[in-house]
Amino acid sequence: MSTSVLSCPVLVDTGPLVAWLDRSDQDHQLCSRFFAQASGPLLSTWPVLTEVCHLVPADVAPRFLEWVQIGGLQLAELPAAALLSIGPWMRQYGDLPMDLADASLLWLAQQSGIRHIATLDRRDFGVYRLPGGGILNNVLDDAC
Repeated sequence: MSTSVLSCPVLVDTGPLVAWLDRSDQDHQLCSRFFAQASGPLLSTWPVLTEVCHLVPADVAPRFLEWVQIGGLQLAELPAAALLSIGPWMRQYGDLPMDLADASLLWLAQQSGIRHIATLDRRDFGVYRLPGGGILNNVLDDAC
């Protein structure tokens, strides 16, 4: 992971958060290193938080939410108008399939101009394209 990338704003997907919170996860060390070294803003969406809280043990979810609350992760607002982009993307990538969390991150990338993402979902995010054909660079692969 390049230190210059780690100082940039980064979108955060569900996988790295779950791996960071679960010491038994095969990607725990990689994700722990990322969260320890990231100095730029980390941004995500409510659908991602929902997935994380569903996937981690019940006693871990409240501590995770406290970390978010004290600024560990910035939550972007997802207005109802975002569904105008999200629905068509989910239909376009239905063969993967694209879930709401992934679609919300693609929407956030489009709105914010952020092109760096931390994701373990390499296959899907390797396929997803922003309007105009842009891609998101996975900082966990040092692709930036």
